[in-house]
Amino acid sequence: MAPIPPDEFYARINKTLAGAGAFITDPEGRVLFVKPNYRDHWLWPGGHVDEGEFPEQACAREVTEELGLTLPVGRLLGVHWVPPFRDRPLPLVHFLFDCGTLRDGEAIVLQEEELDEFAFLDVAQAETRMPSYLVTRLRAAIAARNDGTTFYLTGGTPEIPHR
Repeated sequence: MAPIPPDEFYARINKTLAGAGAFITDPEGRVLFVKPNYRDHWLWPGGHVDEGEFPEQACAREVTEELGLTLPVGRLLGVHWVPPFRDRPLPLVHFLFDCGTLRDGEAIVLQEEELDEFAFLDVAQAETRMPSYLVTRLRAAIAARNDGTTFYLTGGTPEIPHR
């Protein structure tokens, strides 16, 4: 049997999207989230990893593009495997990096093309603006930062809380 050409082999295997987000807090420990104009819920600053880019590079690039900030990208807090749903036919592997504490939210300049607003939220506030699987990621990220650990999560649902 003849070997399968690489382009044919790779065309047959599963495809996965990669995303990277920034875990940024204020001095009170609330987490920075943004409200994209193309989603019905809030997210961490971040986005998809571009071709030829490492996840931590994508995180830094997205923070600059979305918030107008240059922040150090710290350690990986965790990875979340999210299955396909709605209009996204592929699974997503989301990398969440610790990008420190921002003392002055006034320095943020939102990317108007994609984002409507930002806010520093505690867990209770985030629960009203995010699907439960993202709240699970938030709790895991808080614990990972506090404990110096790393999380790995699977699953997700598109259910959005009613405001």
